[in-house]
Amino acid sequence: MKVIILAGGRGTRISEESHLRPKPMIEIGDAPILWHIMKTYSYYGYNEFIICLGYKGYIIKEYFANYYRHMSEAITYDFTSGNTVEVHQNSVEPWKVTLVETGLNTMTGSRIKRIEPYVGNNSFMLTYGDGLADINIRELVKCHKESGKLATITGVQPDGRFGRLELDGESVTGFTEKVKGDGGWINGGFMVCQPQVFKYIQDTEKTILEQEPLQNLARDGELNVFRHHSFWQPMDTIREKIILDELWEKQKAPWKVWLDS
Repeated sequence: MKVIILAGGRGTRISEESHLRPKPMIEIGDAPILWHIMKTYSYYGYNEFIICLGYKGYIIKEYFANYYRHMSEAITYDFTSGNTVEVHQNSVEPWKVTLVETGLNTMTGSRIKRIEPYVGNNSFMLTYGDGLADINIRELVKCHKESGKLATITGVQPDGRFGRLELDGESVTGFTEKVKGDGGWINGGFMVCQPQVFKYIQDTEKTILEQEPLQNLARDGELNVFRHHSFWQPMDTIREKIILDELWEKQKAPWKVWLDS
């Protein structure tokens, strides 16, 4: 099953970083968040990716064009014999990566529609290029297959951003730090889809996945949910990038399910 990653947006809410590079290429630790997402899927045996490019997509192309060298422990450049290159002790993942230009201003649904020829008549996985989770992909796929529906989204309950006051009339009786949200579930990405989902997406530049396509799937009873109760964190702001960086640096990153190579 191929994994589609949406990586074409402008990332305006984290413009401190995204004015230089696309948001999926912003680093957590010493690697782009895109790499962290791919490592999660790879751990569960999914190694074929289709990445939807848009804003500064050439940076993602250059990253993968040089990935083999990026991941090497040593490289010898020999300028005495015709500028030869020898890569030493290289260990890379068994990935197959297809990079598709889907337009600079294209919305999420339209980007997915434009990579349909690369998916064919096959089930596929889909996620955003800016969110991490310790999600069990194996259980997600199992949940999708057992549902018999056309699409499964991962439902998450994000933490509240602020602490909560405990009140008794006009008196403050306590203060609770960073509680869960209002109990509502949101789409956390990490979706599984049947190829029929493409029929729900109009071939225009302005189709937003989270609007008509998913709403119409829900209307037709074809949208399943996989409830994820553990770690999930998007990277929409510098504050959220710092959270992820600190977890990685302290070796407490919940999404790091793979072993160091």
